[in-house]
Amino acid sequence: MNPKVSIIMGSTSDFKVMEGAAKFLAEMEIPFEINALSAHRTPDLVAVFAKEALERGIKVIIAGAGGAAHLPGVIASMTPLPVIGVPVKSSNSMDAWDSVLSILQMPSGIPVATVAVDNAQNAGILAAQIIATGEVDVMSKLVKFKAELAKKIEKANADLSEIKLPFKTN
Repeated sequence: MNPKVSIIMGSTSDFKVMEGAAKFLAEMEIPFEINALSAHRTPDLVAVFAKEALERGIKVIIAGAGGAAHLPGVIASMTPLPVIGVPVKSSNSMDAWDSVLSILQMPSGIPVATVAVDNAQNAGILAAQIIATGEVDVMSKLVKFKAELAKKIEKANADLSEIKLPFKTN
């Protein structure tokens, strides 16, 4: 089984965040790989990874990084594949704004889709949606997933309707 999605993180300390993408991809039965690569500490390895990803069959890259989060942008500059950036709130972070802006503010021609801080699950969902455009089985799993989300809200509203408070009208 060859990976379709590559999950990359700047350091293994980011795994607790990036695991959200891995768990969602596993739930969708989409093969993935996980590696640590640093744009600053291993730039040569990042370049090799980015330039070889397409020929290895990777369809989407999810890259998470904290602080001066250049990893997603550096990878995006060297591959035609879609890159999804996950800003990670790290120990040396400025409330993750440094990560958000490092990933979000890419120059014209080098797009990086960016999800919310520490929300790798959304990156996994977006990667699955990209893959689903060409794979009917993944699309049907996503349709089911979205329907389950709607059912959770319907149940929440039913539960809220049972709460009795003075002046509550519904």
